[in-house]
Amino acid sequence: MNKKLHIKKGDTVMVITGESKGQKGRVLRVDKSKEKAIVEGLNLVSKHTKPNAKSPQGGIIRKEAPIHISNLMLIDPTSGKPTRIGRRLNSNNKLVRYSKKSGEEIK
Repeated sequence: MNKKLHIKKGDTVMVITGESKGQKGRVLRVDKSKEKAIVEGLNLVSKHTKPNAKSPQGGIIRKEAPIHISNLMLIDPTSGKPTRIGRRLNSNNKLVRYSKKSGEEIK
């Protein structure tokens, strides 16, 4: 299943539900098959690590866990508020994302 997602790597998003509700962050990675995204500084979990070459001490590290795409909303580049996304053809007959709130084209 190759579904188009409304969020891409590098987008600024807001979490609309869950423990991190209302927080904003930048998307670091998107997993299309699981429909999840990792957002910088959000949905942090504690991971216990054994000592290895990277961290000789080992211990507990905090890292971002994936958030389901349905719990994220893109931030409108002009107003800075969350917005829904649409797709339309631009002047070059290319399909582009646009903000439903302001009508502006996104990247």
